[in-house]
Amino acid sequence: MPAIKDEAFPIGDARKIVADLLKPKAWIYWTDTLITLTITYSCILFVFHQETAMGYAKGMPTDSSQYIPAFLFSWQAILCYVVAGFGLHRVTNMIHEVAHLNATSSLKSFRIAWNLLVGVPAMLPSYFFEYHMDHHNNTIYGTHRDGEYLSIGRGPVFRVLIFLTQIVGQPIFVLFRLLILTPISFLHPRLRLWILTTCSSVVFNHAYRRKISKDAPRKWWAAMDIMCCLRAWLIPSLVVLGALGYSIGTPLSRVFTILLLAFLPLSLHYFRSLTAHHWTLDGRQVSFRAQLFDSVDIVGNRFFTEFLYPVGLRYHALHHMFPTLPYHNLRTAHERLMAQLPADSPYRELVYPSVFSVLKELFRTVRSIPKQASSQLSDAA
Repeated sequence: MPAIKDEAFPIGDARKIVADLLKPKAWIYWTDTLITLTITYSCILFVFHQETAMGYAKGMPTDSSQYIPAFLFSWQAILCYVVAGFGLHRVTNMIHEVAHLNATSSLKSFRIAWNLLVGVPAMLPSYFFEYHMDHHNNTIYGTHRDGEYLSIGRGPVFRVLIFLTQIVGQPIFVLFRLLILTPISFLHPRLRLWILTTCSSVVFNHAYRRKISKDAPRKWWAAMDIMCCLRAWLIPSLVVLGALGYSIGTPLSRVFTILLLAFLPLSLHYFRSLTAHHWTLDGRQVSFRAQLFDSVDIVGNRFFTEFLYPVGLRYHALHHMFPTLPYHNLRTAHERLMAQLPADSPYRELVYPSVFSVLKELFRTVRSIPKQASSQLSDAA
């Protein structure tokens, strides 16, 4: 990680270079999302069809066949599972763009459509992520009030491993939130407020408590909650109908198929997040410059990196420089900055040649910072 100096980041020249790229193009958002959804949902339907067509795996004991998804025994379905996983990774990460569009009151129809086509089916309403703008606030970024920040880069290594265990815990939490907490949240206004404050944000920092403003669109949030709740209850309901022998029911293995479909994009999301920042801040308020130097641009291997970092997320430091820059212009903006900024521009220090170079830097600091702290304690003693 580059050394962080106290002087301000010279952003004026950079802003002039990208000034004409700040307006989002609606047709790109719609086209990208609809094409990705068509491919993704087609693959998911094929996986479900293969599971139904194959029935229970041949030769498998009856008491275990209901738990093991049959699609795992078809290479075509496995291929579709992988394609669907990356597709879900791309289209659900569009929630990041939706949060920024909401902050600028832009593309309202797209935000509504995204919730109906992605948010509700994936049980991930966009308002779960609307707190995201706090992550770009200089007084909040990297502090304990930042729901998207954990100082895992300061070590020890087990904190990184604990961070990654959220991949397993998050689907369980979301199902519990929608199946159980959503219905009871409407029993009393105080209970509803507590659930909105405590259990309605997809965060890394679980000590985060969301502030609900007086003008918050609670009716819209309630509508999304109800739709997602019905979607969540559809899963166990169909399993029960299947157990009772109804033709519209599904086997219990379908639940595990759905969880597996969630596991791949979640794993990609957490890996992507792990390499978006250095995570070395200590919880104190920092400058805009420090926020940028804690963030990363990854430019190597365009094909491989684009799959891991969809919708422009590979240019994460640039995104923190200009949060309103639409994802489809980030690459152009980066290329302009690299071509037009002087050779000694600090922006160049934010750029890494590969995912592996970022991981190498992360684990170097994970090991070194605890040793430095221990050495300082020894010297003080």
